[in-house]
Amino acid sequence: MKIGIPKEIKNQEHRVAMIPACVQDLTKRGHEVFVQKNAGVGASYSDEQYLSCGATILDTAEEIFAAAQMIVKVKEPQACEVAMLTENHILFTYLHLAADKNLTETLAATGATCIAYETIEVNGHLPLLEPMSEIAGRMSAIVGSYHLAKHNEGRGVLLGGVPGVAPGRVVVIGGGTAGVNAARVAKGIGADVTILEVDFDRMRFLDITMEGARTVFSTEANLAELLPRVDLVIGAVLVPGAAAPKLINRKMLKLMPPGSVFVDIAVDQGGCAETTRATTHENPTYIEEGVVHYCVANMPGAYSRTATQALNNVTHSWTAMIADSGVAGAVEKRPQLIGGINCMGGKVTCVPVASVHGIDYVDPSSLLS
Repeated sequence: MKIGIPKEIKNQEHRVAMIPACVQDLTKRGHEVFVQKNAGVGASYSDEQYLSCGATILDTAEEIFAAAQMIVKVKEPQACEVAMLTENHILFTYLHLAADKNLTETLAATGATCIAYETIEVNGHLPLLEPMSEIAGRMSAIVGSYHLAKHNEGRGVLLGGVPGVAPGRVVVIGGGTAGVNAARVAKGIGADVTILEVDFDRMRFLDITMEGARTVFSTEANLAELLPRVDLVIGAVLVPGAAAPKLINRKMLKLMPPGSVFVDIAVDQGGCAETTRATTHENPTYIEEGVVHYCVANMPGAYSRTATQALNNVTHSWTAMIADSGVAGAVEKRPQLIGGINCMGGKVTCVPVASVHGIDYVDPSSLLS
């Protein structure tokens, strides 16, 4: 198969979809890999490294899309990239379509087979999403702490406190992968941490493993009770493939102290607050109701080399399987892959995406046969 790796063009996105070692594996399998010039520079991978592993370097994205059967990316395609997709392409990347009806409709209209990392589920886990959730979770406590500084328009609270001064209070909404990693780093800083969760088995696990952090059943009333005394709120809720639930409305936001910080990890899926809107690493924050909002839609892109390596650890076996066997053959080998197919043959083939946008759903298995 001919596989294309374009340079990511989303604002401040420095990750690359494939590291040289993975290119080498694919070329040894007999596949051709085309990498756009300087695609790996943001993650400290040179064109020379890709060339030495068997890749062909092409100057432009147009050349990549024209040469390749499968396009492997990191972030959702931008409008100019969608325009280059055809029904003969396989697109393998993060899509987050539940947050963007226009992208859903335009991607489906290309006829391409669009497979989303974040909706491939294996044994109740999202293995291709989890490493990025780990990075975003760990980042959230760090950037939240940084933006609490007075010169960043925060309320001037040091999360770890000092002897004689109480630590800052952190509330993490969601006890999944992102939430656990957020809580771990916040505890490591020395903060007072509370995790809101709805799954009792998960709460028992957190209670045993997260020494010093409290678990509270997640309800609007319990959250509202915590907000007047909080310094940092981290939104880490996830409904696979679907839009994030809006757990914080504007009235609740007003309960938070002026200068407190809200980090919304769920912004890729539309965010878990009424006031969430996507920001970039260039301009990461804004203020609503006196609360500093950090809502960067590609948080792991800030730590591009770590994130690229972590991403390849989990995506490469799936990429190789699709390249070796085609989509239908790969689904036969690993049926879980079918959950990743969001668009195919001009149709929307992911139930949560179709549901949130009011679009007709078509079972992808009917299109594979």
